[in-house]
Amino acid sequence: MHSLLKKLVAKVCEPYATMPQTKAILSIGSVSYGIVDDSSDIDLALYYDELPSDDQLRDAMIANGAEKLNWQLGSREDGGLIDSYTVHGVECQFAHTTLASMDRDMDSILVGLDVDSPFQKALSGVMAGIPIMGSGLIGQYQARAANYPSELRLAMVKRFLNFQPLWAIESRMADRDAELWRRQALVEGAFNLLGVLAGLNRLYFSTFQFKRMGEFIDHMEFKPDLLSDRIAVVFGGNQGASQEYRSLVAEAVALVEEHLPEIDTSSVHARLNRTVHRWNPETVRAALTN
Repeated sequence: MHSLLKKLVAKVCEPYATMPQTKAILSIGSVSYGIVDDSSDIDLALYYDELPSDDQLRDAMIANGAEKLNWQLGSREDGGLIDSYTVHGVECQFAHTTLASMDRDMDSILVGLDVDSPFQKALSGVMAGIPIMGSGLIGQYQARAANYPSELRLAMVKRFLNFQPLWAIESRMADRDAELWRRQALVEGAFNLLGVLAGLNRLYFSTFQFKRMGEFIDHMEFKPDLLSDRIAVVFGGNQGASQEYRSLVAEAVALVEEHLPEIDTSSVHARLNRTVHRWNPETVRAALTN
């Protein structure tokens, strides 16, 4: 399957490679990662001096044997469009970006330290992508992305170092019909845990369409032991899940304190030390009757 999609990638790139304003084409997503199945699509990032006209994009689509778009996002004013159409039953997604827009988006993260930008996902794609055209330009982008700033590392850890103390309140949630909130808090907590570790390990991270968690964790040097398996335990609904979550948070905080001691972790420790609080009705009743 992988070899088939690689051949299809080369084919669908041809109409775009002949456009005079095209400077580089990068294969990203499943094909570049080498993880392909019969539901995989093709993802391509295309870089231009200026975006192709609507006529050029339509002609490229027709040349690839498609008759209509599945969808299109973005705006010319922002310097980026994403469109999708189907070729031989395979969905092909094309992210069209001007060089100026690419530089601006990279600056927003590497200089502006935008830790919440979904473009971090795109930077991960750039790092793992396979150049189809313009390898020199792609190499410049990859080299710049590989130089993960220390300031971004600090900003990422500070941003995501925030955890709901579910271990202290989970026992009373059932009485409050709060299962949706509990699951939401667990998802947010797991993402924050990964965000802290991503920053610590100088990895780009976005919660937007986050996939391939196991592979992402495999790239981490600093992490709790058996992290993937233990996250699965947290979401398995078994007894002790909240305490496993607490242990993961505690171990991540310890790693932060070891490698980035300048970060204040006192607020997280306060939550880690939080325990279940229950009041005694008799004590209150006695106080009110005296």
